Amino acid sequence: MDDVFETTNGAVRGFRPAEDVVAALGIPYAAPPFGAARFRAPRPATPWRGVRDGTAFGPVAPQSAELPGAPSWRPGDEDVLTVNVWTPTPATDPLPVLVWIHGGAYTFGSSAQPDFDGTALARTGLVVVTLNYRLGFEGFGHVPAAPRSGFGSGPVAHVSADSDAHVSADSEADAVFEADADAESDAAAPPDNRGLLDLVAALRWVRDDIGAFGGDPGNVTLAGQSSGATAVACLMVMEQARGLFRRAIAHSPASPFHTREIAASTTREIAAAAGCEATPAGLASATPQALVAASDQVVDAYRHDPSSGSRHYDPSLFAPVLGGATLPVDPLTALAAGAARDVDLLLCHTTEEYWLLDAVGSCAKLTTHARIDRFAEDFGLAGDVVEGYRSARPGAPVRDVHLALFGDLLFGEFTHRLAEAHAAGGGRAHLSVFDRRRGGADRTPVRAWHCADIPFAFGNLDDDRLSFLIGGAPGPEDHELAHRLVRAWSGFAATGDPGWAPVAGTTTRTAHVWTTADQPAADRHPAPDRALWATTDFPVLHP
Repeated sequence: MDDVFETTNGAVRGFRPAEDVVAALGIPYAAPPFGAARFRAPRPATPWRGVRDGTAFGPVAPQSAELPGAPSWRPGDEDVLTVNVWTPTPATDPLPVLVWIHGGAYTFGSSAQPDFDGTALARTGLVVVTLNYRLGFEGFGHVPAAPRSGFGSGPVAHVSADSDAHVSADSEADAVFEADADAESDAAAPPDNRGLLDLVAALRWVRDDIGAFGGDPGNVTLAGQSSGATAVACLMVMEQARGLFRRAIAHSPASPFHTREIAASTTREIAAAAGCEATPAGLASATPQALVAASDQVVDAYRHDPSSGSRHYDPSLFAPVLGGATLPVDPLTALAAGAARDVDLLLCHTTEEYWLLDAVGSCAKLTTHARIDRFAEDFGLAGDVVEGYRSARPGAPVRDVHLALFGDLLFGEFTHRLAEAHAAGGGRAHLSVFDRRRGGADRTPVRAWHCADIPFAFGNLDDDRLSFLIGGAPGPEDHELAHRLVRAWSGFAATGDPGWAPVAGTTTRTAHVWTTADQPAADRHPAPDRALWATTDFPVLHP
């Protein structure tokens, strides 16, 4: 069967993961962001001749992580800006499109993770797109400005460690991408948030090419989880992304953002670890591999230094940078002002977010109440927040109090505030909470932790590589829950209705709860202790 699709840049041949679904993987949406294009906004992909093979995922972005079931980055892999498409067949009318952004603390992850296989969602009548984008320093590191006679002195002049080549901006397509490269107020500086600009480029590819796969470019839903969900919130309020999608799904959006001062300080730390100057030329002289290794070294230093402030508890070096033309203000502020009132929003968080980070050894182990008090001080939390979490959990281990507090600080409370801000700005926001805590055929206790909801939403429970995330082999009740979640995503992407009412005022009484039918109501965890967070400012701006 000849499953060939004609895109703007050339033809691509897919394959059939199921009889009624065709997938085409590893399609470039932009040029490799290295050499002369490094630290710049994405450039147009080079057209190809003949029929491109679309049976394998493209290379992942530079990172040190090795994730189960997904490829690892290898130095020299450069064609990292690619999309993957799953489409039902045969298709008649143009279909709704769902575009997925993976998470990973802006540092690791890829579209090739088994959680994100789009086959089950495509079978509901969606065209599903997943993608890779720049991570770590390549995508979110702040590169300072240089004198105009140096690095990046004009729209087409680029300097790298291995090339003096100039990239032409003569074509209309180049001009579109160059507009992003020069979006920052100081044109001599490479843009911040290059990973977000990659996502804009991917959405433009969807606009221009998804019709070849049976998708409707006028009915696009942008979805993501964790840092990917925060990227969705950012794109909702970014001028460059306006009009490229009409709905958004954000599961467990992460609350940290960075000021330019925080981002610049992080750059100096990474440059020192890499043995280079914190200048455009100095950073370009360090290979991607060297900057990945240097970032890991900085993370390790924070992890082993309890006196290093808020980063000690779960070191993460990168976040969207506020203050430039790409992202002038944080999404909470912009949404409340009505910046995306025409975009429908579906939000979700899990009730035990940080238990996953504890299980994989990512976060610090706090064993005394004094250390929780220090945690609150490092994050600028009022004392009554901590006392409230202790009082609500009488007799609970210190670890449980800390994980509940940390999970709501980074994910739970921020999710609710995004919903309320969007509603206040005139938008429509639907909120849900994932609280499935019994699993398997024997219905043993499982954690409703970070990422546990995503295999359910994609309908991918039976992949053995995901058993850790969902707490073992699924039982019939789990499959029924997955069916409901898939149906909610599909319905929302098609019509804007996930199956329950949108938020009106406070979210506490309007959140839909995702759990299995056999879990008693009395055994359900509550939403964040909302009243306790009233005096805490969001987003989190601590490094």
